Amino acid sequence: MSAIHRFHEVANDALVAISDHLPPEAKLSLIIYMPGEPEQDILLKGQGIEADEVLNTLRRRGGLSLDGDNGYKRGICDAAVGALVSGKQNGTPPPEGHWCQRFWDIGRAEGELQEERVQALRLARKELDACQRAIHYAGGFDPAYVNDAQGALKVADAVLAKTPA
Repeated sequence: MSAIHRFHEVANDALVAISDHLPPEAKLSLIIYMPGEPEQDILLKGQGIEADEVLNTLRRRGGLSLDGDNGYKRGICDAAVGALVSGKQNGTPPPEGHWCQRFWDIGRAEGELQEERVQALRLARKELDACQRAIHYAGGFDPAYVNDAQGALKVADAVLAKTPA
């Protein structure tokens, strides 16, 4: 019998012995990990164990918080940010029912709103420019109005220059 197999037997026997002293509704699991060697990790869990409840217990009692740093949380954040960006750019949405769909939808809504704002700004810029040309050709209007409008056109042009056509 291999050392690992023997260890599993000993650990399982210990879990059974511990569980005999717990209230009937209590759940028991054992996690053993080797830092830097995830292939050596061992997880033994009794019947009816819900992984989310084990994580919630680790959060409550084990000092895990949303502020801590770990690979799992970084992966979740990366997936959510990726879905937001993909949605904003109207990229390929996640598969039907995937948890990232919510983030993709938020990104898509923001992308559509940005597109609407850009179109409104382009239209306002076009109309303001047309008014400025009419004023210029008609002559006799207050130069302050013309100068302020020219400044507004420059601001709109600067914003539009940062936006894809």
